[in-house]
Amino acid sequence: MTGLHMDFSGADTGTPLVLLHGFGGDGSAWDAVRAELPDTVQVITVDLPGHGGSLNSDGRGGAGRMAKAILAGLEAAGVMAFHLAGHSMGGAVSALIAMRAPDRVKSLTLVAPGGMAKEINADLLARYAKATTEAEIRGCLDEMSAPDFVTAEAVIDHFTAARAKPGQTEALDETYRAMFPDGPEQGQGVLPGEALAALTMPVAVIWGTGDTVLPCPKPSALPASFAFNVLPGLGHMLPEEAPDAVVRVLTEAVGGEG
Repeated sequence: MTGLHMDFSGADTGTPLVLLHGFGGDGSAWDAVRAELPDTVQVITVDLPGHGGSLNSDGRGGAGRMAKAILAGLEAAGVMAFHLAGHSMGGAVSALIAMRAPDRVKSLTLVAPGGMAKEINADLLARYAKATTEAEIRGCLDEMSAPDFVTAEAVIDHFTAARAKPGQTEALDETYRAMFPDGPEQGQGVLPGEALAALTMPVAVIWGTGDTVLPCPKPSALPASFAFNVLPGLGHMLPEEAPDAVVRVLTEAVGGEG
């Protein structure tokens, strides 16, 4: 097994902001967000176990295993306190990290996070897990995004190359199966609501009303303490679709500690 792939950018001091991508992606999903973040913020993008540069790292499988491995990897890198943001599956992993180590997570930002309710487009994610050609990958990303959003050709090329790596589709299949402990027809595993509501760090949630992967919930479905930001008409791929909106929330989250 190899270690986690982590990419450090921005400032050398201050409490870092850790970014976790979604299922089938890698840290490059945050490129547009990183480009707009203040250069006073230290940013750490982590490739989830079984993805990208962490393809063969410890922690492959479900969100719980990933959370444990990422906490250990950050500690090994000397990162004890951090702000945390996660998109989609990375959101579920981020929430689990915050539950496991609430003293280390200074703020939590969940971008269209997994694990909030059983409803999920399991068929689309299954097709995305198996997609290897440019046409298949673009077709899935088009379905995940708002109708007027066009994924850049460079992104399609990047993921076409990534899916060609030996073992990548097998790792995604392993993760996909772990997402559905009772089978895809029963929906995704759900995070414990009481533990979410008990989190004491500031928690912000961002969701697009046009999300075709994880339906945007009613505010009443989330803990009352969460700051809920709804983006009308936007899809699931918010770090790419609306980096400016994501950056606004993240900049507020890191506050005066950048």
